[in-house]
Order: sequence, then C-alpha cells, then structure tokens
Amino acid sequence: MEDMDETTTEPEAGAIPDGFAGQRMLVVPRDAAAKALRHPVAGKLLVTDAGCFPHAARHGRSRPRGAREHVLLVCTDGAGWCRVDGARTAVGRGGAVLLPAERPHAYGASQEDPWTVWWFHFTGADADELARAALDAAGGPVTHLRDPAPVASLISQVIDGLDAGLTVSGFTRAAGAAWHALAQVIATGRRGPGPSLSPLERAVEHLRATAPRRTAVGALAAMCGLSASQLSALFRERLGVSPLQFQVQLRMARARELLDGTAMPVAAVARRTGYEDPMYFSRQFTRQHGMTPSAYRNR
Repeated sequence: MEDMDETTTEPEAGAIPDGFAGQRMLVVPRDAAAKALRHPVAGKLLVTDAGCFPHAARHGRSRPRGAREHVLLVCTDGAGWCRVDGARTAVGRGGAVLLPAERPHAYGASQEDPWTVWWFHFTGADADELARAALDAAGGPVTHLRDPAPVASLISQVIDGLDAGLTVSGFTRAAGAAWHALAQVIATGRRGPGPSLSPLERAVEHLRATAPRRTAVGALAAMCGLSASQLSALFRERLGVSPLQFQVQLRMARARELLDGTAMPVAAVARRTGYEDPMYFSRQFTRQHGMTPSAYRNR
C-alpha cells in the first residue's frame, strides 16, 4: 500500500462541496467550544469535531505539531494508514486509531481501496485519562476491532448529538456516546474481541438503539461495511422490508406503546416518535394500522 500525498486534507467546515459523497461532518465553532469547556458538566468530555467520510479517496491529514484535541478514527471499510513517531502502520477494516493531542502524526486513505472512516476530536477535563487508558489497552495508537460497527454506531450518535444543537444537552449527548465509543476501544484492547455480529444484526442493533431518529441508508451501510444496495437487499431478503420501512415499524411500535400506556396527546406522541407534523404521523399510523391513532387508543 503506497502512501498518498500527505498534503491532502479533510474538508474544512464550509467546504462541503469539495468533500466526499455521502459524508457527514460537524465542527463546533471555537468560541462555542471554549464556552462549553467552562461548563461543569459539558467540560468533562467535549467533542469538538465529528464526521463520517465514505470511500474517501485521497483523504488524509498531516499534522507536524499534532492536533489540539485527541482524535479517534475507526475504519469500517476499505483501508488506509497512519504514521505516529515516524512509524507507519496499515489500517484496515476494524482498525481504530487513537491520536493523542499535540502528538505529531499523519494518516490517509489507501489509493487502491479508500477507507470509510468515522472520527471525532475530543477534549475536556477527563479526556487525557480516557485517551491514556485507550492507548494503554491497545498497546499503541492503532488497535483492531473485530466488529467496528458498534463503535461506528456510537460515533453516528455523537454526530446526532452535535446536530441536535450546540447546547449543554447536545454536548452532553455527544459526550455520552463518545465515552461509550472510547470504552469499547478500551474493552476490546484489554479483553480481546468478542463474537462478531452479522451486517444485518449490526444495522438492526443501531436502528433499535437510535430510534426514533432516522438514519439514512447510506450512513447505515457505511457502519456495516456494505453498499446501500447490498444492505437494502439483506433487509428485504431476511426481514421482508427495506431499511426505511423497518425504521417506520420501530417508530410505530413506540407509538403504540405511548398510545396504550400514556395519556399523551396524539401530537406529543408524534413528536416522541420522530414526527414533527402530527397530521403526517396520523396518516402514516393509519396506513400501517388501518385506523387513526385516536381510534387505536379508544379501542
């Protein structure tokens, strides 16, 4: 595997058109990050940047002075490489790279088989200890996850948390998912990998964990190391529905629980199941159940 041109960089905020097809990326403005670091809760572990770059040809970074924050990268498909302290290491599917803050490094995608990489930057009062524990468990900056999908799912939840708004709640939600992602890396390094789930099981596990929030089929496939068409075919073959239809089923199951077990107004049930428009929710519910939400509750 040959090194790529190390001057090629990740797209910066505001440069999305020059990025990668299907990418997700969120960058917290530095003034907002500085304010969050002063908060007694958000300042414990703060994610400042997060994203997913699918099949990221010519993606890479060279940081001679390191990054300001610690960086975690997880490869779910394809291949790449990283260089830390002059030592170059190949990174394949399942590779997890932990780069400590202010430590010189470079990394990039393979030219022949560009990686799909999930990543986030983190800092805060507890960040150094977490990064040190992950490095000690892995025995170095690169370790292997037999099943990278659970960590990719957690990084997706990090992105969702930041996407929900630059508030204490959003930062805390992102931090919780980031903490669990780092804990997965630490546990894998210390105990060795456990049994691997199938791609379909990984996808279903992520959808159940994140419902009612909708996950795009492309992002879900990237977590599992498949193309969107391959994952859709698996869903139809094994479950008889598409990934999007499966997500609707999860939302409707939650709606039935709320209609059965609470006195919430239908509009509140709609919001709790991921539908901002109560009328659209009612139409979807009626299509699935042959009756309106109110009729279902009355029955």
